[in-house]
Amino acid sequence: MSAPHHHNRVRRRSLLAGAGGLALLAATPGRAPAAGDRRTSRISRGTTLAYADLHNHTLLSDGVGEPELAFASMRSAGFDVAALTDHATDQALTGLTGRKWRQLGKLADGAYRPGSYTTLRGFEWSHSHLGHINIWFTDEFADLDTAGDTAALYEWLAGTSGIGSFNHPGRQREQFGDFAYDARIAGQMVALEMFNNGDDYLFGGWPTHHSPLSACLNAGWRTGLTGVSDEHGGDWGHDEDKGRTGLWLTGNTRAGVLSAMRARRFFASRVDALRLDATANGVRMGGRLPIAKGDVTFRVDLDAGPALAGRTLCLQVLRPGTTVPEVAGLLHFTAGEVVTVTMPLDVSDGDWVVLRVSDPALDNPMPGPEGHACNDFGLAYASPWWLTGGSTPAKSSTRHPYGR
Repeated sequence: MSAPHHHNRVRRRSLLAGAGGLALLAATPGRAPAAGDRRTSRISRGTTLAYADLHNHTLLSDGVGEPELAFASMRSAGFDVAALTDHATDQALTGLTGRKWRQLGKLADGAYRPGSYTTLRGFEWSHSHLGHINIWFTDEFADLDTAGDTAALYEWLAGTSGIGSFNHPGRQREQFGDFAYDARIAGQMVALEMFNNGDDYLFGGWPTHHSPLSACLNAGWRTGLTGVSDEHGGDWGHDEDKGRTGLWLTGNTRAGVLSAMRARRFFASRVDALRLDATANGVRMGGRLPIAKGDVTFRVDLDAGPALAGRTLCLQVLRPGTTVPEVAGLLHFTAGEVVTVTMPLDVSDGDWVVLRVSDPALDNPMPGPEGHACNDFGLAYASPWWLTGGSTPAKSSTRHPYGR
């Protein structure tokens, strides 16, 4: 449908699809930047791609693997950043205790190699029906005795320098109190899991729940998008086709990882060695677009690795919808290309935009409404951009503050 290395204006054409009318994006050939190695972006400078697995378990909670082996296993699998996040529940025999928490800290510190391998201790606050939330970069942990519901957990988190993630959204029936927004921790809740293990959670819980992506972002949260393995076995990092996160780092240290996560400078993937970088009007994924209405030019650098080299993939532009995201436009392109496409956006249609990369030849095993354009097989998600509706970035006093 398109030629390599695209630059174009949108050609509007209505399609019948579950998400409503959408625009087919087409292009004329352009010149691509020279290809670099898989950790170097062809459209941005100053950062290096690190592969991360931020959600894993051991026998310190409900996993089966020895915690002493986990960080070495993930390093041997090729990860640059790894975390152990055992469950914090109200049952000391199955969840974290003070002793186990200290043990995780010692293991993470012992495996940490600043500059080459960053290891993190975290915990997964685990409620049977409200949901599970990962927390990293705190000195202590909070279980259900400390924080019995999401409101109490948010109050606890607000008193720390930690950051958090909404995990496998849609699996638990109350879905974080329908993603009830809390401005106190708007800058600290940095992630929403889109890939967990082998599952794509774009339509997690559908049709009982709205799309977690729509529910979370429509509620006002400004989360980036991650993929995780959520490993409970003893072969951390070595299973294929499980989620992982690509972090664009200025340095592979704990400070560098924290900075990238606070900036939402990361993407979700479930393809080994996939590289994704994306800008909108020159702003990298996870940032603010200081416009209310007008043309936005996306540049997408995707290298999907040798398994998908030369494959026809689909780039989908997702915009707010009431129950599920609307696909405002899509473009078929060849894996390995640098794609540039321009389309109009209007903040009156909603303040966020997400790019999804999919394989149109395969079905989504967790589909949404019949006929929806995202019922194909998801490969990667770029973290969102937010239209701020002005000429300068929104201040932290606005309705949805976005901490850095």
